[in-house]
Amino acid sequence: MTALAARVTAEPPRRRAALPGAALAGLVLAALAALPVAAEAAGLPFLVVTATRMMIFGLAALSLDLVLGYGAMVSFGHAAFIGLGAYAVGILDAHGIRDLAIQAPAAALVCALFALVTGAISLRTRGVYFIMITLAFGQMAYFFMVSLAAYGGDDGLPLSGRSTLFGMRLIAGDPALFYCVLAVLTVALLTLRRVVASRFGRVLRGSRDNALRMQAIGFSPLPYRLTAYVMAGAIAGLAGVLLANQAEFVSPAYMSWQRSGELIVMVVLGGMGTLVGPVAGAAALIALEEVLAHYSDHWRLGLGVMLVAVVLLSRGGLAGLAAKLGRRA
Repeated sequence: MTALAARVTAEPPRRRAALPGAALAGLVLAALAALPVAAEAAGLPFLVVTATRMMIFGLAALSLDLVLGYGAMVSFGHAAFIGLGAYAVGILDAHGIRDLAIQAPAAALVCALFALVTGAISLRTRGVYFIMITLAFGQMAYFFMVSLAAYGGDDGLPLSGRSTLFGMRLIAGDPALFYCVLAVLTVALLTLRRVVASRFGRVLRGSRDNALRMQAIGFSPLPYRLTAYVMAGAIAGLAGVLLANQAEFVSPAYMSWQRSGELIVMVVLGGMGTLVGPVAGAAALIALEEVLAHYSDHWRLGLGVMLVAVVLLSRGGLAGLAAKLGRRA
């Protein structure tokens, strides 16, 4: 057992295989950094807005991948964290607090506390019971916000404008917000990459594969799963902060169970347990929505067919498909 525990907590022996994926992610981020300039030169400023939305939902899907892809926790209430983060911005803005340096930590703290309380209860269940209890907590948060008539209720709450940063309107324009979201997404990717490669990440993956074996060698899965759940909630809350600033509006619809379902689709479409895959899945799903909506009012039918095809043809999602094509090349 001691030898097995040492293997779990030892450094991963193969780092070279991760380099191509890291290099590809770096190239994609570099291309994204040039997008606002290219879009302005081409006279297509809406691309910046669409790409910003892709990255915001990519950040939310990335947080879900930590619990779904690495912890095998199918959370159907993950959108509640997005909504709570957005409402933290909206409520503070309504009371005259518009600085992002206050709004973002407040949103992350609220979401982390909500995840801590709900996760401590939810993680004592497994399988379909975990799905149902996270769905219940998500709907509780949704209906709580609907009932807050002082902050718009079901109609939502408009912001007075985008947040300031240390008193300066640094993200007032769409390109500035784009770079802000890109920076947050990059930091989140690098941070979670180190987290999943650490001892904590290896224990989390071991608990996903065989929780009883992890207990037998001395690792209790619950604290690790709960920590991952809290981290994911805080990151999703930051996605809510960015979403509120892009739309300059917050709504209970941000935390509906349908939105949680969309996040799961993004993770599965991109590839669970890959970090980069859910970001790609979010971008692909939003791009498909934008393109198909121009051709038919029944675009969701075509979107469903495409999603089924991707899942059937590549069990690893877009990331798995890219890896397969890379091996063939």
